Amino acid sequence: MPHLSLAEIERLARDAHQGQTDKAGRPYAEHLQAVAEGVRARGGGEEQIAAAWLHDSVEDDALSAEWLEAAALPRAVKDMVLALSRRAGEGPEAYTGRILATPGALLVKEADLAHNTDPARLGALDEPTRDRLTAKYARVRALLGLPSA
Repeated sequence: MPHLSLAEIERLARDAHQGQTDKAGRPYAEHLQAVAEGVRARGGGEEQIAAAWLHDSVEDDALSAEWLEAAALPRAVKDMVLALSRRAGEGPEAYTGRILATPGALLVKEADLAHNTDPARLGALDEPTRDRLTAKYARVRALLGLPSA
């Protein structure tokens, strides 16, 4: 079975997250696009760009893990999306360990964190939320061995 094209994956991700907004009230697809562009800018390949479009789909219940498993996607894309999907009750050490153990996933998470910590994006949040997320993202960056934002 042929794999979905990047354009098809983008359309799927946009449709799956239709009506969702981020913490600042912006359409969620803007975040997905920024992460995909961040992966591309960091030299990521097509599979990593595909994973960037889908990176929050299972975690946010926009698409099911069963859908992902059956989708016409390379195994590497499925593995990255699953690695990037936080699980209920999971601590940051287990989450980041899975990302580090999955080929290609670290670059996608780096692009995700870069967009999540963008000063303009954080500036739209109330101070307690901004402080909580800044600390959370700094911890994840440290566990992943990424430089401070």
